[in-house]
Amino acid sequence: AMRGIDGVDVPVGVLDITLYRDDLSKVAPQAVLRSSDIPFGVDNMDLVLVDDVLYTGRTIRAAMNGIFDLGRPKRVRLCVLIDRGHREMPIEAQYTGRQVQTSDTEIIEVRLREIDKEERVVLVDRVE
Repeated sequence: AMRGIDGVDVPVGVLDITLYRDDLSKVAPQAVLRSSDIPFGVDNMDLVLVDDVLYTGRTIRAAMNGIFDLGRPKRVRLCVLIDRGHREMPIEAQYTGRQVQTSDTEIIEVRLREIDKEERVVLVDRVE
């Protein structure tokens, strides 16, 4: 849990959406399954899904399918660090750090200190 501004503990969970994706073969040749950890019930909860980059909307659609398999939340909102456009699904973030116009040949890499030893967001050309 994390503590909100008002001093109230806010429960936090992690959702692995791998098996909910409809584009898995395009995203990764072999799926790497991680475990989900949602240590609270989602029924009648106000949930905020947090993701690094919003692109086609398919990841968020998969996350919502995973959430609704766990229960029925009161409301689901979306918070993203980067919104790069190119939506294929009718999905919109309520909270966005930054909108970045990209081409389909570019990708956005979000690097985190805990994993990558640096914190930054980088726009790079897709290598195929």
